[in-house]
Amino acid sequence: MKFASKPGSDAIDLTVVAVPGYFAAMGLEYWLQRRRQAGGGRPTAGDYETRDTLGSLAMGNLSLLAPFVMPRLLRPVTRGKGRFAKALVVVAAGAAVVTTVADVLARRAERRAGSYGRLADEAGTIGAASATKSTARKVASVGGVAAVAAGGIAVTTAWDTAMTPERLWERRLVGSLGNGTAAVAAAVVGWDFLYYWNHRFMHTSRYMWAVHEVHHSSQRYNLSTALRQPVADALGTSIPYGLLCLFGIPPSAVATARGINLIYQFWIHTEAIDRIGRAEATLNSPSHHRVHHGTNRQYLDRNHGGILIVWDRMFGTFEPEDEHVVYGLTTNIDTFNPARIATHEYRDMARDIASSTGWTERLSYVFRGPGWAMRHRQLAA
Repeated sequence: MKFASKPGSDAIDLTVVAVPGYFAAMGLEYWLQRRRQAGGGRPTAGDYETRDTLGSLAMGNLSLLAPFVMPRLLRPVTRGKGRFAKALVVVAAGAAVVTTVADVLARRAERRAGSYGRLADEAGTIGAASATKSTARKVASVGGVAAVAAGGIAVTTAWDTAMTPERLWERRLVGSLGNGTAAVAAAVVGWDFLYYWNHRFMHTSRYMWAVHEVHHSSQRYNLSTALRQPVADALGTSIPYGLLCLFGIPPSAVATARGINLIYQFWIHTEAIDRIGRAEATLNSPSHHRVHHGTNRQYLDRNHGGILIVWDRMFGTFEPEDEHVVYGLTTNIDTFNPARIATHEYRDMARDIASSTGWTERLSYVFRGPGWAMRHRQLAA
C-alpha cells in the first residue's frame, strides 16, 4: 500500500485528506489497548511501542515527501526530460562491458592457476594467475554494481514516464466512461485487480521487494504499521494503473480508486478486530492481512489483496489465519533508524551483486525472489 500524494495532479488525494482520521483511529486503538492491559490482558505484538511507532510515522512522513523529491532528483537522468539520460545508458552499457571482460579474465586466470603444478608454482606462474584473478574480480564487483544501478535507474525512470495515466488516457481504446458512479466502481475493481498482481510481484522479485519490505519491517502490528511506507517507489516497476485509462476510465477516476483502495487498507492493520464474519469470504480483513504480515512458513507470500480477497482465492495465494502470527521479516533488521529501514535491502543487494561471478548470478540476485537470494548465499557459504 502507498499513502503518498502525487505531484502535478489536480485530483484531490483522499489519502492525505484522511490523515486526521488515521491519527484518530490510532488514538482509539491505543486507548483500547490500555484498557485491555488495565484489565489484566497480556502484552501483544499489536501494542504500541514508542520507538517502533516513531519509526513507522517517520517512514510515513518520508513517503509523503518522496513523490515530490524523487522525481526532481531523477529528472536529470530521466529519458525525455533530463540532459544526462543518454549518458546514464552509456555508463550502464560501458560498466556491463567492463564487467563482462573482467569475468572472462577472472575465469581464465582461475583455470590457468588450476592447470599448473608445483613446478609452475615455484616459477611464480600460479601467483601471477592468482593476482590477475583477484584484480579482475575487484573490477567485476564494482562494474557489476554500477551496471545494475545505472541500468535499473534508466529503465525505471523511463517506464514511469511512459506509463502515466495521462499518457495512456490519450491513447485510450474506447470513449470516456465519465466520472459517474459506474466509472468509479469500475476503477475501484480494476485498481484492486492490478494491485493484487503488483503486490504479489513485490514479494516475488527482489528489486521490488527492496521497495516494499519497508512496510513489513516492523515486528509490531497496529495502525501505525499501515503508515510505515516505502520511499523508493521510483526505483521499481509495476503494472501501470493507468492501463485502466485505455478502457475509458478517466485519470481522475483512477485517482479516486487509488484513494479508496488505500484508505480501506489502513484499518486492516490491527489486532483490535478479530473477524468480520461472512464478509471475509469476499473482503480483505484484519485477519487476512495479519496472515500477509506473518513470517510463519505457512503465511509467507499469501493474501496479497487490497480490498477484495477473492483474487487470492482465485489465484491460489489465500491462507486463513489459524496459528499465532509472528510479524516482521524472516531476518529482522532490529533497527528503528528510518535511513536503515529504507535502504538496508538495497545495501544487501549491492553486496550480493558485488560478490557474484557472472551475469546469471547477478541478475538472479536482482530479479529472483528474496528467498532465492537467502538460499543461494547459504549454499555459497
